[in-house]
Amino acid sequence: MSANASSSSSKSKAGPLAGVKVLELGTLIAGPFCSRMLAEFGADVIKVEAPDGGDPLRHWRVLKDGTSLWWSVQARNKKSITLNMKTPQAQRIARELALDADIIIENYRPGVLEKWQLGFDSLQAENPATIMVRLSGYGQTGPMRDLPGFGAIGESMGGLRYVSGHADRPPVRVGISIGDSVAALHGVIGAMMALRHRDVTGGRWNGKSGAECVAGRGQMVDVALYESVFNLMESLVPEFDFAGVVRERTGGALPGIVPSNTYTTSDNENIVIAGNGDAIFHRLMLAINRQDLAHDIGLQRNDGRVPRTVEIDAAIQAWCSTHTIDSALAVLRQADVPVGKIYSVRDMMSDAQFQARDMFEQHQFEDGTPVKLPAISPKLSETPGSTKWLGPELGAHTEEVLLQLGYDAVQIAAFKEHQII
Repeated sequence: MSANASSSSSKSKAGPLAGVKVLELGTLIAGPFCSRMLAEFGADVIKVEAPDGGDPLRHWRVLKDGTSLWWSVQARNKKSITLNMKTPQAQRIARELALDADIIIENYRPGVLEKWQLGFDSLQAENPATIMVRLSGYGQTGPMRDLPGFGAIGESMGGLRYVSGHADRPPVRVGISIGDSVAALHGVIGAMMALRHRDVTGGRWNGKSGAECVAGRGQMVDVALYESVFNLMESLVPEFDFAGVVRERTGGALPGIVPSNTYTTSDNENIVIAGNGDAIFHRLMLAINRQDLAHDIGLQRNDGRVPRTVEIDAAIQAWCSTHTIDSALAVLRQADVPVGKIYSVRDMMSDAQFQARDMFEQHQFEDGTPVKLPAISPKLSETPGSTKWLGPELGAHTEEVLLQLGYDAVQIAAFKEHQII
Protein backbone atom coordinates (compact mmCIF):
# COMPACT_ATOMS: atom_id res chain seq x y z
CA MET A 1 0.00 0.00 0.00
CA SER A 2 1.16 3.54 -0.65
CA ALA A 3 -0.06 7.02 0.10
CA ASN A 4 -0.20 10.28 -1.77
CA ALA A 5 0.81 13.48 0.00
CA SER A 6 -2.36 14.78 1.60
CA SER A 7 -1.35 18.37 2.33
CA SER A 8 0.98 21.08 1.08
CA SER A 9 1.15 22.69 4.52
CA SER A 10 4.30 24.70 5.25
CA LYS A 11 4.42 23.26 8.77
CA SER A 12 7.19 20.85 9.67
CA LYS A 13 6.70 17.39 8.15
CA ALA A 14 9.29 15.76 10.39
CA GLY A 15 6.97 15.67 13.38
CA PRO A 16 7.75 16.37 17.04
CA LEU A 17 9.00 12.81 17.57
CA ALA A 18 11.43 12.81 14.64
CA GLY A 19 14.53 10.87 15.63
CA VAL A 20 12.75 8.78 18.26
CA LYS A 21 13.19 5.07 17.56
CA VAL A 22 10.33 2.75 18.52
CA LEU A 23 10.24 -1.04 18.40
CA GLU A 24 6.77 -2.59 18.30
CA LEU A 25 6.45 -6.15 19.54
CA GLY A 26 2.83 -7.21 19.54
CA THR A 27 -0.34 -7.69 17.55
CA LEU A 28 -3.90 -6.52 17.09
CA ILE A 29 -4.97 -3.33 18.84
CA ALA A 30 -3.57 -2.01 22.13
CA GLY A 31 0.18 -2.10 21.44
CA PRO A 32 -0.06 -1.33 17.72
CA PHE A 33 -2.43 1.62 18.29
CA CYS A 34 0.01 3.01 20.86
CA SER A 35 2.93 2.89 18.42
CA ARG A 36 0.70 4.09 15.57
CA MET A 37 0.21 7.42 17.35
CA LEU A 38 3.97 7.78 17.85
CA ALA A 39 4.53 7.01 14.17
CA GLU A 40 1.94 9.60 13.15
CA PHE A 41 3.96 12.27 14.91
CA GLY A 42 7.31 11.38 13.41
CA ALA A 43 8.75 8.46 15.39
CA ASP A 44 10.60 5.79 13.41
CA VAL A 45 8.54 2.70 14.27
CA ILE A 46 9.75 -0.80 13.40
CA LYS A 47 7.01 -3.40 13.72
CA VAL A 48 8.08 -7.02 14.17
CA GLU A 49 5.71 -9.58 12.65
CA ALA A 50 5.71 -13.35 12.30
CA PRO A 51 6.69 -14.45 8.76
CA ASP A 52 3.69 -16.79 8.47
CA GLY A 53 0.90 -14.24 8.07
CA GLY A 54 1.95 -11.36 10.29
CA ASP A 55 -0.36 -9.44 12.57
CA PRO A 56 -3.84 -11.06 12.54
CA LEU A 57 -5.37 -7.59 12.22
CA ARG A 58 -4.19 -7.65 8.60
CA HIS A 59 -7.19 -9.91 7.95
CA TRP A 60 -9.90 -8.38 10.16
CA ARG A 61 -13.18 -6.85 9.03
CA VAL A 62 -13.51 -5.38 5.51
CA LEU A 63 -10.72 -6.48 3.17
CA LYS A 64 -9.19 -5.23 -0.06
CA ASP A 65 -7.25 -7.90 -1.97
CA GLY A 66 -7.02 -9.95 1.22
CA THR A 67 -5.75 -7.14 3.46
CA SER A 68 -7.83 -5.29 6.03
CA LEU A 69 -8.73 -1.66 5.35
CA TRP A 70 -8.18 -1.17 9.07
CA TRP A 71 -4.55 -2.16 8.52
CA SER A 72 -3.99 0.85 6.27
CA VAL A 73 -4.72 3.06 9.28
CA GLN A 74 -3.37 1.01 12.19
CA ALA A 75 0.03 0.45 10.59
CA ARG A 76 0.50 3.72 8.72
CA ASN A 77 4.03 5.13 8.84
CA LYS A 78 5.41 1.89 10.34
CA LYS A 79 8.16 -0.30 8.94
CA SER A 80 7.25 -3.99 8.84
CA ILE A 81 9.94 -6.61 9.36
CA THR A 82 9.47 -10.35 9.78
CA LEU A 83 11.18 -12.35 12.49
CA ASN A 84 10.44 -15.91 13.51
CA MET A 85 10.70 -15.30 17.24
CA LYS A 86 10.79 -19.03 17.94
CA THR A 87 14.38 -19.05 16.68
CA PRO A 88 17.38 -17.88 18.72
CA GLN A 89 18.76 -15.83 15.83
CA ALA A 90 15.53 -13.87 15.46
CA GLN A 91 15.54 -13.23 19.20
CA ARG A 92 19.09 -11.90 18.93
CA ILE A 93 18.09 -9.57 16.10
CA ALA A 94 15.10 -8.35 18.10
CA ARG A 95 17.41 -7.71 21.06
CA GLU A 96 19.70 -5.60 18.88
CA LEU A 97 16.69 -3.56 17.76
CA ALA A 98 15.43 -3.24 21.34
CA LEU A 99 18.77 -2.01 22.66
CA ASP A 100 18.91 0.60 19.91
CA ALA A 101 15.30 1.77 20.45
CA ASP A 102 14.24 4.73 22.53
CA ILE A 103 10.91 3.07 23.30
CA ILE A 104 9.83 -0.57 23.12
CA ILE A 105 6.09 -1.23 22.97
CA GLU A 106 4.79 -4.74 23.58
CA ASN A 107 1.45 -6.38 24.34
CA TYR A 108 2.27 -10.05 24.81
CA ARG A 109 1.28 -11.92 27.93
CA PRO A 110 3.64 -11.23 30.85
CA GLY A 111 6.66 -13.52 30.66
CA VAL A 112 6.84 -13.93 26.87
CA LEU A 113 9.56 -11.31 26.37
CA GLU A 114 11.54 -12.76 29.27
CA LYS A 115 11.47 -16.14 27.53
CA TRP A 116 13.00 -14.47 24.46
CA GLN A 117 15.71 -12.67 26.49
CA LEU A 118 13.91 -9.39 25.84
CA GLY A 119 12.60 -8.66 29.32
CA PHE A 120 12.82 -5.15 30.71
CA ASP A 121 15.34 -6.00 33.43
CA SER A 122 17.62 -7.77 30.97
CA LEU A 123 17.56 -4.89 28.49
CA GLN A 124 17.95 -2.18 31.11
CA ALA A 125 20.97 -3.95 32.58
CA GLU A 126 22.73 -3.27 29.27
CA ASN A 127 20.97 -0.04 28.27
CA PRO A 128 19.97 1.96 31.37
CA ALA A 129 17.89 4.31 29.21
CA THR A 130 15.52 1.54 28.10
CA ILE A 131 11.87 2.58 28.08
CA MET A 132 9.41 -0.29 27.72
CA VAL A 133 5.67 0.18 27.45
CA ARG A 134 3.98 -3.07 28.43
CA LEU A 135 0.26 -3.40 27.70
CA SER A 136 -1.54 -6.47 29.05
CA GLY A 137 -4.93 -7.48 30.37
CA TYR A 138 -4.08 -7.30 34.06
CA GLY A 139 -0.60 -5.78 34.31
CA GLN A 140 2.77 -7.33 35.08
CA THR A 141 1.94 -8.24 38.70
CA GLY A 142 -0.92 -9.68 40.73
CA PRO A 143 -2.70 -13.04 40.81
CA MET A 144 -4.30 -12.51 37.36
CA ARG A 145 -1.16 -11.40 35.49
CA ASP A 146 -0.86 -14.60 33.45
CA LEU A 147 -4.48 -14.78 32.31
CA PRO A 148 -5.44 -13.77 28.77
CA GLY A 149 -7.14 -10.38 28.83
CA PHE A 150 -8.61 -8.75 25.75
CA GLY A 151 -10.18 -5.30 25.65
CA ALA A 152 -13.68 -6.68 26.23
CA ILE A 153 -12.51 -8.22 29.51
CA GLY A 154 -10.83 -4.96 30.53
CA GLU A 155 -14.05 -3.06 29.81
CA SER A 156 -15.97 -5.52 31.99
CA MET A 157 -13.56 -5.64 34.92
CA GLY A 158 -12.82 -1.91 34.75
CA GLY A 159 -16.48 -1.02 35.26
CA LEU A 160 -17.50 0.31 31.85
CA ARG A 161 -19.75 -2.56 30.80
CA TYR A 162 -21.65 -2.56 34.12
CA VAL A 163 -22.89 1.00 33.58
CA SER A 164 -23.55 0.67 29.82
CA GLY A 165 -27.05 -0.01 28.54
CA HIS A 166 -30.56 0.01 29.98
CA ALA A 167 -31.37 -0.96 33.55
CA ASP A 168 -33.82 -3.71 32.54
CA ARG A 169 -31.46 -5.42 30.07
CA PRO A 170 -27.99 -7.00 30.13
CA PRO A 171 -25.00 -4.65 29.75
CA VAL A 172 -24.00 -3.68 26.23
CA ARG A 173 -20.66 -2.90 24.66
CA VAL A 174 -19.54 0.16 22.77
CA GLY A 175 -19.32 -0.77 19.08
CA ILE A 176 -15.53 -0.41 18.95
CA SER A 177 -12.61 -1.90 20.88
CA ILE A 178 -12.66 0.94 23.39
CA GLY A 179 -10.78 -0.94 26.13
CA ASP A 180 -7.79 -1.59 23.88
CA SER A 181 -7.79 1.95 22.53
CA VAL A 182 -8.00 3.57 25.96
CA ALA A 183 -5.10 1.39 27.13
CA ALA A 184 -3.12 2.44 24.05
CA LEU A 185 -3.64 6.11 24.90
CA HIS A 186 -2.44 5.47 28.44
CA GLY A 187 0.60 3.81 26.86
CA VAL A 188 1.31 6.90 24.74
CA ILE A 189 1.02 9.18 27.77
CA GLY A 190 3.28 6.92 29.81
CA ALA A 191 5.84 6.72 27.02
CA MET A 192 6.02 10.50 26.71
CA MET A 193 6.45 10.96 30.45
CA ALA A 194 9.14 8.28 30.55
CA LEU A 195 10.92 9.85 27.57
CA ARG A 196 10.88 13.23 29.30
CA HIS A 197 12.34 11.69 32.48
CA ARG A 198 15.04 9.89 30.50
CA ASP A 199 16.05 13.07 28.72
CA VAL A 200 16.31 15.18 31.87
CA THR A 201 18.36 12.48 33.62
CA GLY A 202 20.99 12.11 30.93
CA GLY A 203 19.41 11.36 27.59
CA ARG A 204 19.85 8.55 25.10
CA TRP A 205 22.31 5.74 25.79
CA ASN A 206 25.67 6.21 24.04
CA GLY A 207 26.03 2.47 23.45
CA LYS A 208 28.96 2.03 25.83
CA SER A 209 29.27 0.19 29.12
CA GLY A 210 31.09 0.62 32.41
CA ALA A 211 32.65 3.97 33.22
CA GLU A 212 32.08 5.20 29.64
CA CYS A 213 28.33 4.59 29.79
CA VAL A 214 26.27 7.76 29.40
CA ALA A 215 22.52 7.40 29.64
CA GLY A 216 19.43 8.81 31.25
CA ARG A 217 17.23 6.62 33.37
CA GLY A 218 14.62 4.60 31.53
CA GLN A 219 11.67 2.85 33.08
CA MET A 220 8.88 0.39 32.50
CA VAL A 221 5.40 1.71 31.77
CA ASP A 222 3.02 -0.98 33.03
CA VAL A 223 -0.42 -0.54 31.43
CA ALA A 224 -3.25 -2.90 32.37
CA LEU A 225 -6.33 -2.80 30.15
CA TYR A 226 -8.75 -3.03 33.06
CA GLU A 227 -6.95 -0.24 34.93
CA SER A 228 -7.05 2.04 31.90
CA VAL A 229 -10.81 1.63 31.70
CA PHE A 230 -11.10 1.97 35.49
CA ASN A 231 -9.25 5.29 35.21
CA LEU A 232 -12.22 6.68 33.25
CA MET A 233 -14.83 5.79 35.82
CA GLU A 234 -15.22 9.28 37.30
CA SER A 235 -16.50 9.30 40.90
CA LEU A 236 -17.39 5.60 41.06
CA VAL A 237 -15.08 4.75 43.97
CA PRO A 238 -15.73 7.63 46.39
CA GLU A 239 -19.48 7.41 45.76
CA PHE A 240 -19.45 3.79 46.84
CA ASP A 241 -16.95 4.18 49.66
CA PHE A 242 -18.58 7.23 51.21
CA ALA A 243 -22.25 6.78 50.35
CA GLY A 244 -22.61 3.10 49.43
CA VAL A 245 -23.85 4.08 45.96
CA VAL A 246 -23.36 1.57 43.14
CA ARG A 247 -23.80 3.35 39.83
CA GLU A 248 -26.20 1.42 37.60
CA ARG A 249 -27.16 1.44 33.93
CA THR A 250 -29.25 4.42 32.87
CA GLY A 251 -29.64 3.98 29.11
CA GLY A 252 -28.91 7.15 27.17
CA ALA A 253 -28.87 9.38 30.25
CA LEU A 254 -25.87 10.65 32.15
CA PRO A 255 -26.52 9.47 35.71
CA GLY A 256 -26.88 12.15 38.36
CA ILE A 257 -26.49 14.99 35.84
CA VAL A 258 -29.82 16.33 34.60
CA PRO A 259 -30.89 16.76 31.91
CA SER A 260 -28.49 14.90 29.64
CA ASN A 261 -30.10 12.22 27.55
CA THR A 262 -31.03 10.92 24.12
CA TYR A 263 -34.46 11.82 22.76
CA THR A 264 -36.43 10.90 19.64
CA THR A 265 -37.70 13.49 17.16
CA SER A 266 -40.87 13.38 15.05
CA ASP A 267 -38.96 11.96 12.08
CA ASN A 268 -37.66 9.11 14.25
CA GLU A 269 -34.12 10.46 14.55
CA ASN A 270 -32.11 10.41 17.76
CA ILE A 271 -30.88 13.64 19.26
CA VAL A 272 -28.61 14.18 22.28
CA ILE A 273 -29.43 17.18 24.45
CA ALA A 274 -27.15 18.20 27.31
CA GLY A 275 -28.91 20.87 29.37
CA ASN A 276 -27.24 20.03 32.65
CA GLY A 277 -25.52 23.38 33.32
CA ASP A 278 -27.71 25.59 35.48
CA ALA A 279 -27.86 28.50 33.00
CA ILE A 280 -28.17 26.08 30.09
CA PHE A 281 -31.13 24.35 31.76
CA HIS A 282 -32.91 27.68 32.03
CA ARG A 283 -32.34 28.44 28.32
CA LEU A 284 -33.42 24.93 27.35
CA MET A 285 -36.70 25.13 29.21
CA LEU A 286 -37.49 28.50 27.64
CA ALA A 287 -36.64 27.11 24.19
CA ILE A 288 -39.12 24.24 24.60
CA ASN A 289 -41.77 26.59 25.97
CA ARG A 290 -41.66 25.28 29.52
CA GLN A 291 -41.42 28.58 31.34
CA ASP A 292 -42.86 26.90 34.43
CA LEU A 293 -39.81 24.63 34.70
CA ALA A 294 -37.41 27.39 33.69
CA HIS A 295 -38.54 29.53 36.64
CA ASP A 296 -39.08 26.71 39.14
CA ILE A 297 -36.87 27.62 42.08
CA GLY A 298 -36.38 23.96 42.94
CA LEU A 299 -34.77 23.26 39.54
CA GLN A 300 -32.18 26.00 39.56
CA ARG A 301 -29.36 23.60 40.51
CA ASN A 302 -28.51 20.07 39.47
CA ASP A 303 -29.11 18.57 42.92
CA GLY A 304 -32.68 19.83 42.73
CA ARG A 305 -33.20 18.50 39.22
CA VAL A 306 -31.96 14.96 39.86
CA PRO A 307 -35.03 13.86 41.92
CA ARG A 308 -37.26 15.16 39.10
CA THR A 309 -35.34 13.53 36.23
CA VAL A 310 -38.37 11.65 34.87
CA GLU A 311 -40.49 14.80 34.78
CA ILE A 312 -37.80 16.86 33.04
CA ASP A 313 -36.99 14.15 30.48
CA ALA A 314 -40.68 13.73 29.71
CA ALA A 315 -41.01 17.46 29.03
CA ILE A 316 -38.06 17.44 26.64
CA GLN A 317 -39.28 14.29 24.89
CA ALA A 318 -42.77 15.75 24.44
CA TRP A 319 -41.25 18.77 22.71
CA CYS A 320 -38.93 16.65 20.53
CA SER A 321 -41.90 14.56 19.43
CA THR A 322 -43.35 17.63 17.72
CA HIS A 323 -40.14 18.63 15.90
CA THR A 324 -38.03 17.10 13.17
CA ILE A 325 -34.38 16.70 13.98
CA ASP A 326 -33.40 19.64 11.77
CA SER A 327 -35.99 21.86 13.44
CA ALA A 328 -34.96 20.75 16.94
CA LEU A 329 -31.26 21.34 16.21
CA ALA A 330 -32.00 24.82 14.84
CA VAL A 331 -34.12 25.90 17.82
CA LEU A 332 -31.75 24.57 20.47
CA ARG A 333 -28.61 25.89 18.80
CA GLN A 334 -30.26 29.28 18.57
CA ALA A 335 -30.81 29.03 22.34
CA ASP A 336 -27.13 28.09 22.83
CA VAL A 337 -27.96 24.64 24.22
CA PRO A 338 -25.43 21.81 23.64
CA VAL A 339 -27.20 19.50 21.21
CA GLY A 340 -26.21 17.03 18.53
CA LYS A 341 -27.40 14.41 16.11
CA ILE A 342 -25.97 10.93 16.59
CA TYR A 343 -23.70 10.59 13.57
CA SER A 344 -23.07 7.57 11.40
CA VAL A 345 -19.93 7.53 9.30
CA ARG A 346 -22.08 8.65 6.36
CA ASP A 347 -23.07 11.72 8.35
CA MET A 348 -19.47 12.42 9.30
CA MET A 349 -18.16 12.32 5.75
CA SER A 350 -20.70 14.86 4.51
CA ASP A 351 -20.55 17.14 7.54
CA ALA A 352 -19.29 20.72 7.20
CA GLN A 353 -17.47 20.67 10.55
CA PHE A 354 -15.54 17.51 9.69
CA GLN A 355 -14.69 19.03 6.30
CA ALA A 356 -13.60 22.37 7.75
CA ARG A 357 -11.29 20.59 10.18
CA ASP A 358 -9.77 18.42 7.40
CA MET A 359 -10.70 15.24 9.23
CA PHE A 360 -10.32 13.02 6.16
CA GLU A 361 -7.16 12.40 4.15
CA GLN A 362 -7.16 11.28 0.52
CA HIS A 363 -4.71 8.50 -0.33
CA GLN A 364 -4.39 5.64 -2.77
CA PHE A 365 -3.39 2.00 -2.73
CA GLU A 366 -0.54 0.59 -4.81
CA ASP A 367 -2.92 -0.15 -7.68
CA GLY A 368 -4.15 3.45 -7.74
CA THR A 369 -7.47 2.79 -6.01
CA PRO A 370 -8.38 5.90 -3.99
CA VAL A 371 -9.16 5.61 -0.29
CA LYS A 372 -9.90 8.07 2.49
CA LEU A 373 -8.35 7.69 5.92
CA PRO A 374 -9.19 9.49 9.15
CA ALA A 375 -6.92 12.46 9.68
CA ILE A 376 -4.51 12.58 12.60
CA SER A 377 -5.43 13.90 16.03
CA PRO A 378 -4.58 15.93 18.01
CA LYS A 379 -3.80 18.89 15.77
CA LEU A 380 -0.47 20.57 16.56
CA SER A 381 0.02 24.08 15.20
CA GLU A 382 3.75 23.79 14.40
CA THR A 383 4.52 20.08 14.16
CA PRO A 384 1.33 18.32 13.07
CA GLY A 385 1.22 14.61 12.47
CA SER A 386 1.20 13.24 8.95
CA THR A 387 0.63 10.07 6.96
CA LYS A 388 3.76 9.19 5.01
CA TRP A 389 2.56 5.78 3.84
CA LEU A 390 -0.27 3.36 4.49
CA GLY A 391 0.10 0.11 6.39
CA PRO A 392 2.95 -1.75 4.64
CA GLU A 393 3.09 -5.19 3.09
CA LEU A 394 4.30 -7.94 5.40
CA GLY A 395 8.08 -7.73 5.76
CA ALA A 396 8.39 -4.79 3.37
CA HIS A 397 11.25 -3.27 5.37
CA THR A 398 13.04 -6.40 6.62
CA GLU A 399 16.07 -6.10 4.38
CA GLU A 400 16.38 -2.33 4.90
CA VAL A 401 16.35 -2.69 8.70
CA LEU A 402 18.78 -5.61 8.75
CA LEU A 403 21.23 -3.75 6.52
CA GLN A 404 21.06 -0.81 8.93
CA LEU A 405 21.92 -3.20 11.77
CA GLY A 406 25.05 -4.25 9.90
CA TYR A 407 23.99 -7.55 8.35
CA ASP A 408 25.05 -8.10 4.74
CA ALA A 409 23.19 -9.55 1.79
CA VAL A 410 24.71 -13.02 2.27
CA GLN A 411 23.59 -13.17 5.90
CA ILE A 412 20.12 -11.92 5.02
CA ALA A 413 19.82 -14.58 2.32
CA ALA A 414 20.80 -17.21 4.89
CA PHE A 415 18.17 -15.92 7.31
CA LYS A 416 15.55 -16.36 4.61
CA GLU A 417 16.81 -19.85 3.77
CA HIS A 418 16.56 -20.92 7.41
CA GLN A 419 13.15 -19.28 7.83
CA ILE A 420 14.41 -16.83 10.46
CA ILE A 421 12.83 -13.94 8.53
